[in-house]
Amino acid sequence: MSITRGRGVTISDVAAAAGVSRAAVSKVIRNAYGVSPAMRRRVEAAIEELGYRPSVAARALRGSSYRLGLEIPYVSARFMSQIVEGANRAVAGTPYQLVLAPADGPEYSTLESLADGLVDGIIAVSPRVDPPWLEELARRVPMVMLGRHDDPVAYDTVVGDDEAGAGAVMDHLLALGHRRIAHLTEPEAVTLATPVTPHVVRVAVYRSRMAAAGLAPIIEVARWEDGDSGVREATARLLSLPDPPTAIFAGHDDIALIVLAGVAAAGRLGEVSVAGYDNTDMAQHPLIDLTSVDQQGAEMGARAATMLLERLQGRTERRQHVVATSLRVRGSTRPPLS
Repeated sequence: MSITRGRGVTISDVAAAAGVSRAAVSKVIRNAYGVSPAMRRRVEAAIEELGYRPSVAARALRGSSYRLGLEIPYVSARFMSQIVEGANRAVAGTPYQLVLAPADGPEYSTLESLADGLVDGIIAVSPRVDPPWLEELARRVPMVMLGRHDDPVAYDTVVGDDEAGAGAVMDHLLALGHRRIAHLTEPEAVTLATPVTPHVVRVAVYRSRMAAAGLAPIIEVARWEDGDSGVREATARLLSLPDPPTAIFAGHDDIALIVLAGVAAAGRLGEVSVAGYDNTDMAQHPLIDLTSVDQQGAEMGARAATMLLERLQGRTERRQHVVATSLRVRGSTRPPLS
């Protein structure tokens, strides 16, 4: 019998490969009493050979860990603190605790590690993970994905209304009279069409609003993995154009703050409007005064944790929740000087 390693392998496959009963495999998985060392070795060898991962039901037989994994990229990102705050609020008073799992880069290994028995369920901000891979993982462990415009089967999603949020930024800048509006966004890894990340939607809305106004788009990519220097270099490139933008729409607040610093370093404060996204604590600081889109990060985290708890209580049908956005207009945006 030919079995594809890890994909669709069942407890019956493990039992057949080990030459034991399904009940024996279940005992090994549950670490139950009465399993001989020889039987344990045979079953564990079959599990390893086939790449078998226990299902949610099988893991439940072993007992709950009462831990929920929260995977986030870029642990220093200010918006992520809102997510953590909201999720913590939702699990307060329950038996569950959050386990924070930063993933600075592709999140596959981090999510795999969490799913391998460390936690009972996962909340993840994983923009670069392929949907089919997530579907397979979600059949092993309950999952709620944050910030993905997916159409899932096995997992839930919580996402901000990025179309409305980006549209509000562009409408605001155009109404102020700006015609040379640049969009400074993330690298192609999170702005390609699939999977549909928030930045994919924001870029698309920026393009459509510029086209509707009869204007040429100015898109600059900041290599965020290079840290602040990547954003500073991208800002400098925009400001050095023959016809530099009079307004810059940054993909999120952390980018916008560095853009503001670059504008100030170039002696252009008051000349170039800057808008961000996420309405982080620094955006609201009176010395920063950044126009930004509020997508209720704490509410997103709380909603995701609540949906995950519902999954653990037995809900199986998928749910997709869209959080409303609103533009917070502050002093960083104003009409162009010319």
